[in-house]
Amino acid sequence: MKRSYIVIIALITFSLFFSFRQFEQQAAENRVISNKSFGPGERVEYRVHYGFINAAEAKVEVGKSVSMINNRPCFRVNVSGRTVGAFDLISRVRDTWRSYIDTTAILPHMFERQIQENKYRKEERVMFNHNRDQAVSSIKDETKTFNVPNNIHDIISGYFYLRTINFDRVSEGDVIEVPTFFDGEVYKLRVRYVGKDVIKTKFGKTKVLRINPLIPDNKFFKGEGAMKLWVSDDSNKIPLKAEVELKIGSLEMDLKSYKGLKKDLVWF
Repeated sequence: MKRSYIVIIALITFSLFFSFRQFEQQAAENRVISNKSFGPGERVEYRVHYGFINAAEAKVEVGKSVSMINNRPCFRVNVSGRTVGAFDLISRVRDTWRSYIDTTAILPHMFERQIQENKYRKEERVMFNHNRDQAVSSIKDETKTFNVPNNIHDIISGYFYLRTINFDRVSEGDVIEVPTFFDGEVYKLRVRYVGKDVIKTKFGKTKVLRINPLIPDNKFFKGEGAMKLWVSDDSNKIPLKAEVELKIGSLEMDLKSYKGLKKDLVWF
């Protein structure tokens, strides 16, 4: 984290959109989630900037074809992040995160990450066994098995699952606590739904949902409410904007481009 927190801010945007426990009571093999929000071929790109300086870029892509993992059809989702400009000279980052998400249950069957941060390198693969509530992590020649909660998510699949939720069923001010598996641990992420709003982007104005992830105290962010997210208020529910207050200054993430969405975004 200390090597690449700028790019991680872009990636964390997706990890903090997690599902609601009241919707996750069924076993994975029986769960069927109605999905009108995303599908093969979706691609969304973002720009992260520190004031007027471009700091990083992030890209989220859903593969054009379905992959088979654990004998289940899955969406192949790539999330990549890279530093640019002056930030690339200070701390060069080229990170790729990948999740294979069950097309019916919207749960992960495999998660991969390839980390390149200056001279630091790390590759990991996690296989999820939802029938046994286990996650099996492989890093180089070391394999470890972890017990995890029922219907566990990785940091990408949770975001895609939340996109299928009807926010009209969520009250303003509600805080959602959700477990997810990452880096050998189960985290309890806390996210507050703030309400609805209208924002202006380079594409025009549009209606949004406001989300406030509650971040644990750390040396980079300024308090637990340091991150603010604006998500399209439609069936797509893609992040359009993010702001993060740091100990020194702030970072913003804006929508750069998009294509292949299930439904056209409405601008006015």
